[in-house]
Amino acid sequence: MGRKKWCVSSVNKDEANELALRLDIDPFVALLLISRGITTEQQALEFLNDTPALNDPFELKDMDKAVERINLALDYGERIAIYGDYDADGVTATSLLYTYLGLLGADVTCYIPDRNLEGYGLNNAAIKQLHDDGVKLIVTVDNGVSAVKEAEYAYSLGLELVITDHHKPPEILPQAYAIVNPHRSDCKSRFKDLAGVGVAFKLACALSDGEYEDVLDCYADLVAIGTIGDVVPLVGENRTIVSIGLEKINHADNAGLAALKSICLNNKPIGAVSAAFSLVPRINAMGRISDAMTALRLLTCDNANEAEKLACQVNEANASRQQLEQIIINEVDKQIAENPSMLYDRVLVFDSDGWHAGVIGIAAARFVERYSKPCIVIAREGDSAKGSARSIEGFSIFDAIYSCKDMLTHFGGHTLAAGFSLASGDIERFRKGVNNYARQVEMPFMKQNIDCKLRPEFISADILPIIDTLEPFGAGNPQPIFGLFSMQLNAITPIGGGKHLKLSLSRGNTSLTALKFSVTPDQFPYIVGDKLDLAVRLEKNEYMGQTSVSIYVKDIRLSGTDDEKYLKSLRLYEKVKRKDRLIRKEALFCLPDRKFAGDVFRLIRDRTVKTSDYDVFCYRLGVDVSLACRVLVCLDAFEQLGLAQKNNDGYFVTDKKEKVDLESAPILTYLKSAAENQ
Repeated sequence: MGRKKWCVSSVNKDEANELALRLDIDPFVALLLISRGITTEQQALEFLNDTPALNDPFELKDMDKAVERINLALDYGERIAIYGDYDADGVTATSLLYTYLGLLGADVTCYIPDRNLEGYGLNNAAIKQLHDDGVKLIVTVDNGVSAVKEAEYAYSLGLELVITDHHKPPEILPQAYAIVNPHRSDCKSRFKDLAGVGVAFKLACALSDGEYEDVLDCYADLVAIGTIGDVVPLVGENRTIVSIGLEKINHADNAGLAALKSICLNNKPIGAVSAAFSLVPRINAMGRISDAMTALRLLTCDNANEAEKLACQVNEANASRQQLEQIIINEVDKQIAENPSMLYDRVLVFDSDGWHAGVIGIAAARFVERYSKPCIVIAREGDSAKGSARSIEGFSIFDAIYSCKDMLTHFGGHTLAAGFSLASGDIERFRKGVNNYARQVEMPFMKQNIDCKLRPEFISADILPIIDTLEPFGAGNPQPIFGLFSMQLNAITPIGGGKHLKLSLSRGNTSLTALKFSVTPDQFPYIVGDKLDLAVRLEKNEYMGQTSVSIYVKDIRLSGTDDEKYLKSLRLYEKVKRKDRLIRKEALFCLPDRKFAGDVFRLIRDRTVKTSDYDVFCYRLGVDVSLACRVLVCLDAFEQLGLAQKNNDGYFVTDKKEKVDLESAPILTYLKSAAENQ
């Protein structure tokens, strides 16, 4: 039931035309700018400027102190350790400062903790090891702002700290010579959305007397990858850095990135979106399942042959990560098949022994996309367990997990993502706890945002450079999604060995084809002749010197579907399945009469609809989508009485011959009881 609520941006075309005239830009560019909240001339000029000014790095609180302490270490030949993190942001930040300080002649080493053995951030064992190795100054990147006890331990050994971080600081800051973090309450810097590598970049620039040009020339590619990888908004300074960095990546200045790009993209030009789906996951994979230091060696390598070997290792780690992720997905599918009722929870919680803790976050994100609900995946290891959570816009998974803080041994995160540890024996209590929290708040629907409606005759290769004006795309500036409405489906063609579909569509005199990935013909719920709405993205396709536009379907629905009604109806059905308290009106609304049940039975007998698309059931029945809950009650009743079964291809009628009393189905007796006992 992973349906989303479509949200089409309401853009005033007259306002867009006026902005276009004032700035002498294409009206379609102006339309897209306004659709994402860029409405004034000043905002538009800053956004469209290829190289807007970067702010003085010394705007950041304590930057002067950080520079002072590092220069002291350089002057006295003190050993410096760059202490990083194992994700793409942390690895690129570590690579940048390690290389930069090396060029300054520093006695510098680096340390990235093992995700599975040490966890995130500073730890006492690592601090002791660095001390024993002669380190006098630790410079953290992408971590450290919450390490109060660890900082005390470092100072007890005679070490000093310079902390650079971008995570939300606690009320009590750790002991340090300097703490550079744009989110400090006393930091007056104008741009707050830097990734960890962005803060490290600012430190390198400050060490260069505030000059950006040379540091960008050397390290913009690393800053771009880390910034994209940490999913910070690609606006303001981030947009500038990423634009310059992508150009540098495409010129193959960094031997490691060039080798990795060759393996996963065959040296094709790269943009922010392709970097996010190719380079970033591979760098992340080393930290998730292996040793992030391999990724660091790749990014700091200047020998092409060695870079190729390291890139192969990183690529293999990513393949292993995908396999481990698939193990979790397969196991969850099995759990759901054995206990379908778990999908009716407000917050989905899956757990098992043997899952790799390094990939549970990715799996949780997959399940959010699949089920359109907040999801938590927990890997049990004997008596202890680690969990990772992902959410949907409008529901704070941080607050939900925090409501269970008495069960947790470790916890951290933010509104849309969090990680935690707890005792394995508390998992079931935790599952109930986060769902009790969700019951007390208004649960949002997952959204499918659409920048604007698009007439099909407007789609051609000419539109591509207009869209490119908004690059680079990412968080805060997503790749545009367009709405194609009231399109008639004329043909459905399997491609890719039947794993994907090519859809032939038309409206008026315009015909076009669109691609829908990861859907087989048996899973596709629509038939030739249906009128559909499609949320699509447009991509450049180059073949034999010719450029055309490819249309990729992000989401699809029957034309004019009232998503709010439909999703509320599904939610009411889930309430029935959880046996939450129903008011009389709700119970009666879900109860089908004999004619309605007979019509639903004939639909599945004739095999005209498929599983999970209950708005299609309603459409074929000729009833409003608000009655989807009633359709589902009928289907449950048929299954309970042995009249129908469900498999991956949909519902089908069994060969049961004996007569049954439909009203004896448990779900119907429950609803009648709920209606009568009030």
